[in-house]
Formats: sequence, C-alpha cells, structure tokens
Amino acid sequence: MKHLSELNQKAVVSVVFVAAMFMTVLDSTIVNVAIPAIADDFSTSPESVGGVNVGFLVSLAVSISAAGWLGDRFGQKRVFLFALAVFTGASALCGLAQDLPQLVGFRVLQGIGGGLLTPVGMAMMFRTFPPAERMRASRVLIIPTALAPALGPIIGGLIVDHSSWHWVFYMNVPFGAAALLFGALCLHEEKQPDVGPFDLPGFLLAGTGLASVLYALTEGAQEGWTSPLILGAGIGGLMMLALLVVVESHTEHPMLDLGLLRNRLFLTCTMVTVTSSAGFLGTVFVLPILIQRARGLEATDSGLTTFPTAIGIILATQLVSRYYAKVGPRRLTAFGLAGTAVMIALLTRIGPETDLWWVRLDLFLTGLFLAHVFMPAQTAAFAAIPLPRMGAASTLFNVQRQLGAAVGVAVLGSVLSGVGIFAATPQGPRPEYSAYHWAFAAAALMAAVGVVFALLIRDRDAASTMAKPDAAPSTVEKDAAGRSA
Repeated sequence: MKHLSELNQKAVVSVVFVAAMFMTVLDSTIVNVAIPAIADDFSTSPESVGGVNVGFLVSLAVSISAAGWLGDRFGQKRVFLFALAVFTGASALCGLAQDLPQLVGFRVLQGIGGGLLTPVGMAMMFRTFPPAERMRASRVLIIPTALAPALGPIIGGLIVDHSSWHWVFYMNVPFGAAALLFGALCLHEEKQPDVGPFDLPGFLLAGTGLASVLYALTEGAQEGWTSPLILGAGIGGLMMLALLVVVESHTEHPMLDLGLLRNRLFLTCTMVTVTSSAGFLGTVFVLPILIQRARGLEATDSGLTTFPTAIGIILATQLVSRYYAKVGPRRLTAFGLAGTAVMIALLTRIGPETDLWWVRLDLFLTGLFLAHVFMPAQTAAFAAIPLPRMGAASTLFNVQRQLGAAVGVAVLGSVLSGVGIFAATPQGPRPEYSAYHWAFAAAALMAAVGVVFALLIRDRDAASTMAKPDAAPSTVEKDAAGRSA
C-alpha cells in the first residue's frame, strides 16, 4: 500500500481544492439567509447586521492581493493549509459568538482565510495539471463553484427554519478539518525560487483600494450612491487603485503583476469572466428578491428555484470538456455568453402569474450556456502563463472576478432601488415588476458585452490546452524548455 505522501498529486490537489472551494463559496451565500435570524438573536435590525458581510468582504479583498506572493515565498501547501485552518477555526468562532461585535470580528478573520484559499488553490491546480489536462480536470473542479451557490439558500433556509443560525458556521468545521488533515498528510510542498521582497506599498494600495471599491459597490445601492461614506469609499478606492498602477509599473517585484494584462489571451479571458460573473451573479442576486418580496415565498422556495442553474452547469461541463479541443475557447465562450444573454433577457417576461417551473427551466438552460463560458475561459486564460508567474496570475484573475461580481450586484441593486420594487396604490403597496425587468435587462446586456471580448480570443494562443492529454508531457517539456532558455 502506498504511503499517503506518495498519492497522485493531481488527485490530492483536486480533493483539497474542491473541498475548500465548496466550503468557502457555500459560506458566502448561506450567511445571507441567516441575517434576519442573527438580527433577532442579537435584538437589532437586519440593516445593523450588515457588518457581518462587510467585514468578511473587506478582509477578503485585503488578503487576496497578497495570496500569490505568500504562496510563492512560503510554499503553496503551507499557505493553503494555513488559510484553510484560519477559515475553519474562524467558522467555529463565528458560531460561538456571543454578540454582534464578536461575530463581525470573527468574520473578518474568516475573510482573511477565504481571501488566500482560492488564489493559492488555483495556482496549485494549474501548476499540477499540464495545460492539455486542465479542461478534463475542470469537470470535477467546476462542481463546487456551480453547486455551492445554488445549495446555499436551500441549506441556509433549512438550518434557520429547523435549527439555529450558529450551525450555518459550525457546518464548515468538519469539512475544513477533514480537508486540512488530508492536505497535511498528502500534499507536496512547492516553493518558487528567487521570489522578490514583499511589496508593502503595493499591498497597502491594493488592499485598501480593493476593499474600498468593493465596499462602495456592495453597499452603494442600499446606502445611496450620494452618501458621503459611499462616495468617499468609492472615489478614494479608485484613486488608490490608480496610484497602484503607477507604483507597480515602477516596482521590480510588484504585489499585483499588472504586466500580465499585456498577455492578450489572459486579458480577454479575464474580461469574459468579469462580464459573465457580473451578469450571472447579478441575476442570482435579483431573483431571490423577486421570489421572496414580490411573490411572497420563503427563502427555501427561492433556493429551489435557482438550483436548476447548477444542474445545467454540471451536466454541460461533462460535454464541454470533450469538445473543447476541437471547437476552441473562442467559439465556445461566444456561444455560451450569447445564450446566457438570451436566457437572462427572457426573465424580463416574469409577472405575478408566471409559473415558477418556467423560471426553473430558463435557469437550467442558463446553466447549460454558462458551462460553455466558465470552464473554457478559465482554462484558456492560463495557457500562456509561465509556471513561475502562476501565483501572481491566479491572484489577479480572482481579484478581477471578485470585482465583476461586485459590479453586477451594484448595477442591478441600483436599478431596483432607482425604479423601486413597490408601487403605491389606493389598495396599498404592490410589487413593481418593471424594476426586476430592467434589472434583468441590465444583466443580459453585461453578458452580451462579454461576447465582444470572447470574439477577441485567438484559439491558437490557447493551443497548449487544446492538445490531447496523452500529448501533455511533451508539450509541457517543450514549454518549460522554452521558458528556461
């Protein structure tokens, strides 16, 4: 029997990355369902509990910018397991919190771990799997990112209805502990040689700038875009990010390697991911509001309505991975985004009498189209990235994906606020469905814009990911030889 440390690293990395991703993505959606229960338990308003999510978001934005450097400097295994331990431990502390300040503080700690997990885990994955095998590996790795957001509202609703909000956090502990033990025993360590010094100015500018912009985008619709706090955070964050570009362009070892954006394939695939995330996650943000506020249904009902999207993504993923090499990322992503835009646009037909099974069918088809976007774009984005820069590339990719999601929620939230989700009538307030229609139209437009970026992808640039898996070793060897020359 093989020693645990001799297990195939492709299988080991897949297991720990899937477990960690599922846990962190699930957490980001499940907590929203528990906000009213948390507010009731601490005898405050749901609006006052906003710090539970804001604290997590801000700390995540700060830590994510340092993820690539930390993984390269101290070793991917060490940093990944540290982040997993922090996230798991902070989850337990969140469940034990006795008051709101404690809960917010523990959520900040949880965000630090969550901000490091995804970029470091993604870098591990792309360093472990050669380019020609990455699409095949994605058939498994897409499961947590597709399934967790759909399961979050369902599980959260069941927990809140039948237990207590504390278990929203406690449920992370057994998964995190198991992944931590398995990773500690089986993962191999890998450090990058000649890692430069820590870029403190870049870290401070990136962390504070991203945190400020994400805060403004997330809270702007609720607080009002003319609020001094929102304006100050948004403008101040943009100024810091602008200064970051100047500083990093003159730094030998930048915290965020913006030079990667000169790679045409990486840039276009990243923009495809940004626009698709903005359109899709904005839609997922609006739908539960429509189902619960306009239709008067429960959180569990809205979760069951959006769940078919995950089924569509997972089913289509198995097919996309088979014909990716023949069709190429350009046509796949353009087709997927066009179909996604059409499906989201059809949601503008929802009315008070619309059968929710029609909505579920629409979302299932949306998932089928999205599978043609997420996997090909992510696989192709890293095709031409040298292994020593993989940590920096995964950090930058995840930063932009996070910004895309925030933009989608901000834009659609602003549309809802601007139009108003209720209209005053002599009989009392009634749902204003036009607000949701305009929001879905905006989301469809974001996905349609992504088609333009998809058409700019050149398949020949992603040729290494389109080779047959059995040809991968020679391809990788040639690529490595070319980089070392």
